[in-house]
Amino acid sequence: MATATDARPAAAPGGPRPNRNGISERGLARLFISPSITAMAIVALFPILYAVVLSFYEYVGLQQGGFTALGNYVDALTDGRFWDSVIATFVFTVFSVTFEFLIGMGFALIMHQAFVGRGVARATILIPWVIPTVIAAQMWRYMFEVTPGFINWALPFVPDDFNWLGSSGWAMFTIIFADVWKTAPFVALLLLAGLQTIPEEVYEAGRVDGASAWQRFTRITLPLLRPAILVAMLFRTTDALRIYDLPAVMTRGAFGTETLSVLVQDFVIATPNPGFASTLSVLTFILVLGVGVLLVSVLGKELVLGDEA
Repeated sequence: MATATDARPAAAPGGPRPNRNGISERGLARLFISPSITAMAIVALFPILYAVVLSFYEYVGLQQGGFTALGNYVDALTDGRFWDSVIATFVFTVFSVTFEFLIGMGFALIMHQAFVGRGVARATILIPWVIPTVIAAQMWRYMFEVTPGFINWALPFVPDDFNWLGSSGWAMFTIIFADVWKTAPFVALLLLAGLQTIPEEVYEAGRVDGASAWQRFTRITLPLLRPAILVAMLFRTTDALRIYDLPAVMTRGAFGTETLSVLVQDFVIATPNPGFASTLSVLTFILVLGVGVLLVSVLGKELVLGDEA
């Protein structure tokens, strides 16, 4: 005799199992996590939408004026200071990410080797990454200053009164140097995780075939490490485009080091103008989002092509 339980829909072969109410496990999971996703979406989207709304209004100090439509955007895109900040941001991003990848790759290869004291070496390499960025920026500012001037004292070919932080070009060098010192270990950690997924048998086959160490690196390590490399480049590029703390602490945005985030902060605190500051924030968001989407599309294509190869 058929019972009520016999009328329940049967699970499709290999598909999610329905419960007593006819809801699949996958649907039940979506139901449970939907409140968290909704809350996160509201928290993430509200500041963005609010900034977009503010960007359409003109402000005199903190007093809201009339609706200006795209007037703030026209002012920003025709302001030379905005484009100088864009150039400074891209210069910082290109050089810092490039050197962080090269140094991080070297660190990852060292940490991946089996030798006595490897644990201590790994901990030592990762120390700069765990130091708060503001603390690291303050430390490097003291060392690059004329007084006490540790850098000038440590480098015999540099004059004692050379002002690193007050010289155009060299000021950008100092913040790139500080960022590479702090963040290269993070890149190394991501690449080390990728290295540990490469089977040792692949390297052994390369040795049997007579491949040199350089050939094993270029023909085995780099191709198999591509996903980790692409993820590291994506993380660091989008993060570097939003850099604020290093230039704000070390140079206060002077001598060609005013990045987009520093420029936004100036119109939020120093010369308050919520409408123009929101406009700059929206433009920065669009820039970072555009670069991120471009990287994801390019990296995704590279991963697909790499898998097919």
